[in-house]
Amino acid sequence: MMPAPSPLAPEALRDCCLCPRCCRVDRFVGPSGYCRTGAGFAVSAVTVHRGEEPVISGERGICNVFFAHCNLRCRFCQNYQISRPQAHTGEECWTLDTVVAAIVRILDTGIDRLGFVSASHLVPQMGAIITALRQQGLRPVVVYNSNGYDRVETLRHLDDLVDVYLPDCKYMDPAISARWSGAGDYPEVAARALVEMYRQRGSVLHLDDQGLVTRGLIVRHLVLPGAVTNTRQVLRFLAESLSPRLTLSLMAQYNPTPLVAAESPIDRRLLPADYAEAVAEMERLGFVNGWVQEFASAERYNPDFSAPVPFAEEAGNSRTS
Repeated sequence: MMPAPSPLAPEALRDCCLCPRCCRVDRFVGPSGYCRTGAGFAVSAVTVHRGEEPVISGERGICNVFFAHCNLRCRFCQNYQISRPQAHTGEECWTLDTVVAAIVRILDTGIDRLGFVSASHLVPQMGAIITALRQQGLRPVVVYNSNGYDRVETLRHLDDLVDVYLPDCKYMDPAISARWSGAGDYPEVAARALVEMYRQRGSVLHLDDQGLVTRGLIVRHLVLPGAVTNTRQVLRFLAESLSPRLTLSLMAQYNPTPLVAAESPIDRRLLPADYAEAVAEMERLGFVNGWVQEFASAERYNPDFSAPVPFAEEAGNSRTS
């Protein structure tokens, strides 16, 4: 029996098992599998983003490659314009050369970090982009911005490509993860993925002279309305299975999209008391590295991917240490 191809090889798309869904489809035939993505460069936007954590964005921002589609179905996704199965993938528009050229134009402005957003189902394409940049002598700090629903076997091949892991840890409650993201196994899958990322990067966040991250792991958790118990479970998992010394970004920015207008409790914003309870639990568990958000941050993180510049009106990040 022939060994399975590396997740970084295009051939991995012929019997796709890049993410935990393991659909085993041939994506060269056309868009298929759970993510409904083909074998091309499904890029929705290559743009400067200044709304990430301060050590990532800094003053200039990061060059983010936003991939289309996703291996989750988060009903509340703020990027719903590009993440839904019926969203336009851009595969017929983008090639390796055009994606790399768009990235280089931004890097040439002095930005030296490159983020890949929702790349779990497009790891070979991400790898090809990074390799092409390196062949041009460009080695930006690479940030893997993930929903946390990643396959450990794929992550093991990213150690030499990715400098900074920026995963979500959304749930430790399988009932909520099944209802809101279509993945009842999210807690166990994300737990394994985060343990692997932690194995590779540990709890130390390496910073340069400007205070920008060069290597490490930052875990995000978005506190959801009516789900503070889930948040407590997430924080306990991170503290007990990884370390309270890891860098944590505890987010209050939840803002309901039109798609959840009739679905309680995610049809409303987070209550201040709920976020205060989450912060108190974070402090009780001993987390000291990372950020909390100003409660008004829900007003500031609403991209419009139908616009030429999705984050044109962004007011900067609102995270405090």
